[in-house]
Amino acid sequence: MRNGGWNWLKPVNKVENDLMTSDLNPQKTALRKDMRAALQKIPSAARLAASAQARSRLAEQPFWRDAASILFFAPMLDEVDVWPLLVETLAGGKIIALPRYDSASNDYSARRVQNPQNDIGPGQFGIREPKGGCPEIPLERLGLILVPGMAFDQHGCRLGRGRGYYDRLLLEVHGIKCGIAFDEQIVDTIPAGTLDVRLDFILTPTRCVKVEE
Repeated sequence: MRNGGWNWLKPVNKVENDLMTSDLNPQKTALRKDMRAALQKIPSAARLAASAQARSRLAEQPFWRDAASILFFAPMLDEVDVWPLLVETLAGGKIIALPRYDSASNDYSARRVQNPQNDIGPGQFGIREPKGGCPEIPLERLGLILVPGMAFDQHGCRLGRGRGYYDRLLLEVHGIKCGIAFDEQIVDTIPAGTLDVRLDFILTPTRCVKVEE
């Protein structure tokens, strides 16, 4: 499975894809369990320090400085806290968006955020998201998307939480896709299927890896 992340562009019929997905599910479930255990072992103070280090490293990257529009994510408790950078970046003039859940389509769209205090409220799964009045930004117009996940590898493969929302969202993104993670979330290989989208960069508190084509 080492080169699994490269195969998402290969045409595949539905039967073949369903079989591959079925084979990968137990591997992904086991890896999620391992990742949850590893993340729970990170002390709160270490989590805060690592998040601050990751934010600083992200702000140093050329792809960050060059991006005119950025899709952030609202971090959960076990994810790198990028939120302070969102607030700082709004003051710098970039266009900032967050995912918002649409119950009608059972998917997420990107909605612009201009004032966090007024524009953001509790959303699906208890995750902060833009309110309904925030304007939608077409995903293909975003210059950079910050991507959370349970685990990542250096081939650009990502393990999500199993609902598939980000997998579908990433299919429509034309800009740079950067996974954001703690160092503990980097593994040798992520089980990847034909529909999994590879990321362009993986950033942790200690490094930023460009995925080679």
